[in-house]
Amino acid sequence: MAAELGKSQQVSKGSIREQSGRKPLRKIGFVLLYVILITVAAFQVFPLVWLLFFSLKNNHEIFNLPPLALPTNPKWQNYVKVWNVGNIDLYFFNSVWITVTATVLTVVIGSLVTFAITRMHWKGSSFVLGLFMVAMMIPVHSTLIPLFSMFNNWGLIDNPISLILSYVAFNMPITIMILLGFYYALPREVEEAAVMDGCSINRLFFRIIFPMTTSVIATTGIINMIYNWNEFIFVNTFIKSNKYKTLTVGVQNFIGQYTTDWGAIGATLMISILPILIAFIFLSDRIVEGIAAGSVKG
Repeated sequence: MAAELGKSQQVSKGSIREQSGRKPLRKIGFVLLYVILITVAAFQVFPLVWLLFFSLKNNHEIFNLPPLALPTNPKWQNYVKVWNVGNIDLYFFNSVWITVTATVLTVVIGSLVTFAITRMHWKGSSFVLGLFMVAMMIPVHSTLIPLFSMFNNWGLIDNPISLILSYVAFNMPITIMILLGFYYALPREVEEAAVMDGCSINRLFFRIIFPMTTSVIATTGIINMIYNWNEFIFVNTFIKSNKYKTLTVGVQNFIGQYTTDWGAIGATLMISILPILIAFIFLSDRIVEGIAAGSVKG
């Protein structure tokens, strides 16, 4: 008994020494991790700080001062100029309502399609899903001429409907792909209980399934919103008049044949970044939650 007690004491002392020896290594590991994260965060924040200083300078300061130098006299009038004189208020409104409309349509239609593919049994569901997944491999640039010809025949050139249709079509595959994992993980017992109570398919989706997917809907919504807000090619191709232009194209108004107002361009870009930045800050937890919830099947 005494020998066994001695051995157990030696083992416990050895384990304590090992744990005490690992503590400094853990601290060093945490320090290195935080240093790496702070460095990455600094690189991420650097363009925003540079753009803020850029938007508060005139052309002379932009080309003669260091990039991160504070403006000698901050030109806040650059923001007033682009908002009142440069039609940025109109472009901002166009970006907001086109982005919101396309995002809502994409999320709702994508949820309906995903529900039909994953929760309903019908012939051709796998084939339809394959068509949506294949659509992800089609380059956007290769569709510009066919889309322009089609919208021209329909009388939709210089019409925001052409933008909304294009955004919904090109965002649908990635939206369905994100929703698939979450829908597969939903318990079927809830649906069976609702059907037993006499619930129709429409009520089953809008009253039960759709509210259960709010976290993944937030994820798909912010992804769609970022793409729609920053999109340039379709707006530049399909929209001609100023009354339907968005922020991404409206910034070109400050590029002249002989002179370019770089401070005004910086102010326009800063205004265009703020809505997406604010939305991402408030919805970042929802995005992580939605991705994590949709990554597990069964």
